[in-house]
Amino acid sequence: MGNEPAPIESPNKKPVLKIFPFADNPDALMAHLSRTVSFDDTVQKAVDEILQAVRQRGDEAVLDYTEKFQGFRPESMKVSPEAIRRAREEADPEFISTLKEAYGNILEFHRHEVEKSFFYEGEGGVLLGQRVTPMQRALLYVPGGKAAYPSSVLMNAAPARVAGVGEIAMTTPCDSTGEVSSHILAAASVAGISSVYKLGGAQAIAAFAYGTQSIEKVDIITGPGNKFVALAKKEVFGHVAIDSIAGPSEVVIIADADANPDYIVLDLFAQAEHDADASSVLITPSASLAERVAAIAGERIGGMLRREVIEASLRQNGAIILVDSLDEAARVSDMLAPEHLELHVNHPWELLPSLHHAGAIFMGSSSCETVGDYYAGPNHTLPTNGTARFFSPLSVRDFVKHTSIIAYSQQQLLRCGERIADFADREGLQAHAEAVRIRLAGK
Repeated sequence: MGNEPAPIESPNKKPVLKIFPFADNPDALMAHLSRTVSFDDTVQKAVDEILQAVRQRGDEAVLDYTEKFQGFRPESMKVSPEAIRRAREEADPEFISTLKEAYGNILEFHRHEVEKSFFYEGEGGVLLGQRVTPMQRALLYVPGGKAAYPSSVLMNAAPARVAGVGEIAMTTPCDSTGEVSSHILAAASVAGISSVYKLGGAQAIAAFAYGTQSIEKVDIITGPGNKFVALAKKEVFGHVAIDSIAGPSEVVIIADADANPDYIVLDLFAQAEHDADASSVLITPSASLAERVAAIAGERIGGMLRREVIEASLRQNGAIILVDSLDEAARVSDMLAPEHLELHVNHPWELLPSLHHAGAIFMGSSSCETVGDYYAGPNHTLPTNGTARFFSPLSVRDFVKHTSIIAYSQQQLLRCGERIADFADREGLQAHAEAVRIRLAGK
C-alpha cells in the first residue's frame, strides 16, 4: 500500500473525516498521526534574539518588542487595579457566578493533591525526612492573541494558590490600544490575582525568567502560548522551572457501536476548532458508527462558525480508525498517548485498566471534554504531542519543592562511618572519605 495510509473510499470525494482500517497499514497510520514539538530555524532565531535582547536591555527591550508585536507601547507594563476592579464590576453577573463555581471546583480538586512533609527515625537515633515547601514566585502566562481564555487563568491560579506560592503574577497580551481582555481580568479578580501584566510573547517569558529593572525574576512559569512562547519557555528552562512545552491540542475518542454519533462529531469539532494543527481522532470497532460519524461531520460542518479552522484540522490531523475490538482500540490509543481521551462506551470503567497513556480520561458520553476544560475540577493544562507517556497535568506538585532532611547521629556515624568512607575510596574521592574518617577519629 506504500507509505501512506489508505482511507476507505467514500461517495463524498472530499470527506471531512476519512476512515482508515488500522490493520491495513498501522505503521503508516501512526506515522500520519504522530505529533512532535518542533521549531523551524526562523522561530529559533527570532526567539534567541528576543531572549538575548531582554537579558541585556531589560525593560527597554520588553517595551520595544511589545510595541512591535502587540502594536502598543505601554507607559506601565502592569494593568491598573482600577481596570481589574472595573472588569469584574461590569461583567455579566452570571459569568462571574460561573467563574466562582468553576474556580471552587478546581481548588477543591487540587486540595486533594497536597503533599505533606514527612520525617521518620532510623536506626541509631538518625532522623530522616523530606520537607515540602512552596515556590516563592510564579508567573502564569495566559494567551490573549486570537482568543481570550479566562479558563486558563483559573486552571493556572488554583494549583499555585493551593500550593501556597507566595507571589503569583499573571501576564497576558494587550491589544493595539493597550487593553487586556475584560474576561481575563474578571477571572483574575475571581482568582485573587492583583499583579497582572499586559505583556505577551517570548519577551514576556524572558522578562520573568531573567528579571528586568521593574520585573522581578520568578521561580516557575506556567501556561500555554504560541510557538514563540513555547520555544521561549524551553530556552529559559534551568533559569526557571516550567510546566511543559505545549503543542497543539488533541483528542482521541474510543466508541462502541452504541455510541451517539452526534455527540462524537461535536466533540471532534470542539477540539478541531482550536487550531488547524489540532488533532481529533475516533477509534471504533463499529464500521456503521464510523460511517455515520463521517456522514454527520460532512452535514454539520457548514453550520460551524469556525468552519475553515475545523475543516483544515480534520483533513490534516483527523481520522476515524477502524479496529477489531475495544481492546485494540485501547492499544492504538496508548500508541498515540493523547492529551484528552473520551470513552463513549457502555462500560468505560471496565476499559480503563487497559489504558495507560493519556493526559485526562473522560468516562462515558456525559463526560465531554468541554466539562473538563472549564468546570469539573481537574486541570486542563495537559501533556500534548504524545508526552502523556511520561508527563502529567499541571498540579500542586509543579509549584512546590522537595528538600531532603538528614540528621545523622554520632552513634550511627561511628557504626557505619568506615563503610561510608570505603565507599568513597572506591570512587576515588579521597576528601569524601577523609571527611568521615576525621570524625571517626574524634578530631
